Amino acid sequence: MLDDVIAVDGPAASGKSTIAEKLSERLGIPYINTGNMYRAITWRALESGIDLANPTDELLAPVLESLSLEYVKNSDGLYEILLDGEFPGSRIRTPEVASFVSPVAAVSSVRSWLKDKQRDMASLGLIVMEGRDIGTVIFPEAKHKFFLTASPRVRAERRLAQAGETFGGATVESVANEIAERDRKDMSREVAPLKQADDAVLVDSSYMTIDEVLDFIISKIKSDNEN
Repeated sequence: MLDDVIAVDGPAASGKSTIAEKLSERLGIPYINTGNMYRAITWRALESGIDLANPTDELLAPVLESLSLEYVKNSDGLYEILLDGEFPGSRIRTPEVASFVSPVAAVSSVRSWLKDKQRDMASLGLIVMEGRDIGTVIFPEAKHKFFLTASPRVRAERRLAQAGETFGGATVESVANEIAERDRKDMSREVAPLKQADDAVLVDSSYMTIDEVLDFIISKIKSDNEN
């Protein structure tokens, strides 16, 4: 049993990034957003002029061969993605990147390349790691696993509220359809599909405040540690 990882998984726009980040703040431990790692690879591929309409192992091989990607502390003391020696920041969170990240994340060589990097982060000590396959593939032996979700409409509203995440003119309905398609792709891919780990705690945050979700998760962690 691995005691040094708190795994937070869930579908797109479920609120897992917000919860995982604030959980790390409350506990005073590093927060690792693995989704941003896939976004960083997608952004670099787009910057390199690669057509990501149908990404393959062969197409992305040159990117992975030359890429330097890691989480390091920034000037604020928080862990942030360092890509080829620079912090890409909000450049990896654009609508264009979001539209291609799911097919890129389905490429087996990309997932294999990142899996080792993500597992190495356990060396940081107790961490919060957030993604879609943390509790099933990256750290299946983790003691603390949570699967965060919400209703389709709530998820669409949350995505619309995130600056830079959607194209102009987007509506709740259009974003809900995009999220549903992202779910379909994530759950049906052959490599590490999105699913709740058998031993993960399901948290439906549709009608919960951020603090209520955090209080529930922290209470569960404390209870598990006492047993």
